[in-house]
Amino acid sequence: MKRSALLLIACLLLGSASFAQQNPADAPASKADIEKYLDVLHTRDLMKTMLDAMSKQMHQMIAEQLKKDPAMTPEMQARTNKMMDDIIKGMPIDDLIDAMIPVYQKHFTKGNIDDLLAFYSTPTGQKLIQELPAITTEAMQAVMPISQRMMATAMQRAKDELAQMQKDNDPSQKKQAQQN
Repeated sequence: MKRSALLLIACLLLGSASFAQQNPADAPASKADIEKYLDVLHTRDLMKTMLDAMSKQMHQMIAEQLKKDPAMTPEMQARTNKMMDDIIKGMPIDDLIDAMIPVYQKHFTKGNIDDLLAFYSTPTGQKLIQELPAITTEAMQAVMPISQRMMATAMQRAKDELAQMQKDNDPSQKKQAQQN
């Protein structure tokens, strides 16, 4: 009996020790881990670059609207551009990053983040970060003709289907079909 009790106690002690020895790599990533990762990725700079690109696109859209709408004066364009610039300058980048941290924590462990930091801290990782915007832009340009062809085909198919549905539901077409 004493032997069984000692064996049971030993098993419980060993079992609880193994629970206490969780692999640190499997632990959840901390806020500091994610912040370090986002810093290595130059996330703030990337967000600023993205916002600048959005600003340029909006300026182009406003200029196009000016060409189409004779009521749009250059003064209106300037005011609209300034308003858009002010909105973009006021974008709370730190708040956006803080909102992203729990998402990263949900999907990555401390070990995952450590591995990512190790890679992105290398010259190759930094080159990837530096080149990725240009690669993405060029890749989008490369696939654009394919996407446009697919969209044109899809649009034509939708028009054909719609025309067929209208024909099938047209009462005069049904009478002709019944008479033949």
